[in-house]
Amino acid sequence: MLPAVVLSLVVLGGGVGATALQAFGLLPVVGRPTPGVEAFTARPGELFAAIGVSLGVAAVATTLAVVIGTTAAVVIVSRTRSSRVVAALGTLTVTIPHLIAAATVGLLLSDAGVLPRLLGMAPEAWAPWVGGPLWGAAIVELAWKESAFIALIVTGTLATRIQTYDETAALLGAGRMQRFRHVLLPLTAPTILIGAAISFVYALGSYEVLWLLGRTSPEPLPVLAVRLFQGVSLDSRPEAAAVALVTCVLALGAVALTFGALRRTAAWR
Repeated sequence: MLPAVVLSLVVLGGGVGATALQAFGLLPVVGRPTPGVEAFTARPGELFAAIGVSLGVAAVATTLAVVIGTTAAVVIVSRTRSSRVVAALGTLTVTIPHLIAAATVGLLLSDAGVLPRLLGMAPEAWAPWVGGPLWGAAIVELAWKESAFIALIVTGTLATRIQTYDETAALLGAGRMQRFRHVLLPLTAPTILIGAAISFVYALGSYEVLWLLGRTSPEPLPVLAVRLFQGVSLDSRPEAAAVALVTCVLALGAVALTFGALRRTAAWR
């Protein structure tokens, strides 16, 4: 894996390094370098609001995705009549791009969308899922898509490593909930944590989903970064780089916390 790892480090390291240099004033678009942290302090209100929105949406969506995906994985490996249906739905969901999924959720949950029309509800009586204060449509889309991803990787773990332990526990008299709590959940914990970290980082940096389905104010981190980068004034470029760098730091922090939690799991040890 070393060639691929080196190439990834060069590409990602170069991009993040250039972003950091521009955020700290060392790589200006025009003029001479002026080191400082003015880009981070130029919009403190917008930056902290964006951090709160991004972390909140990512945390709620990831929690729902973990619960739904893990449940779906257990159903898939149970070999019941519904397992094939759940597996087919999960496989189909994984192949749908997030942009198309976001547009679909928007058409379904908007106040003039398909679902309120099927239910016969007036637009003013429908909850503001799209562009609402609770970011409902964005959370639904991220949870839906990421739950299929988590179900896929947890199913692989359940099918390859845990089936023998589950059958042994069943022969010893353990019930379904006992097997899930003492066998399935501890042994799949590393996979669930890794899947949750990937889903959280993606939701944290997702632009198209939050831009299509979210509010215009406050903006999440990726939407704020893109808006500042596309501004007519070149003075906003360092501010956009600062927002992007904050997003990278939060993502790396989430990954570090995940590895710290992985070291405490019994399966990892």
